[in-house]
Amino acid sequence: MEICKPLISKTYTILFVSDQKKSTAFYKFLLNMEPQLFVPGMTEFSLSDNCVLGLMPISGIKKILNGKLFGSEDSSINPKSELYLFTDDAADYLKRAASLGAIELSPVQERSWGHRAAYFIDPDYHIIAIAEEL
Repeated sequence: MEICKPLISKTYTILFVSDQKKSTAFYKFLLNMEPQLFVPGMTEFSLSDNCVLGLMPISGIKKILNGKLFGSEDSSINPKSELYLFTDDAADYLKRAASLGAIELSPVQERSWGHRAAYFIDPDYHIIAIAEEL
């Protein structure tokens, strides 16, 4: 089988949030960067040349899907995603998250898969892992 040129040139991870302004402020401080886009209905942070983090209000995805949501709009019931981010200093990012009121789930520690990682929850109960290579 011949390996073809990748068809996907850029990846967007979009988190559905209850309060776009609050979540934008959270990620702006956590990531230490300004969003590349902040308009009603979408915030985007360019994490690398081919990776973007988007924040979309739940009302926005509900409108796109013609009101067809699967389950409750209450994002506090169960986490719906995990954002796994690599950095050179996971402890610093965990401190930044704590200063924003994030709930720590697991401290920075060596993991069996070869990373040092911490886990916490953002304002919409998305799980975030901040990791560094061992």
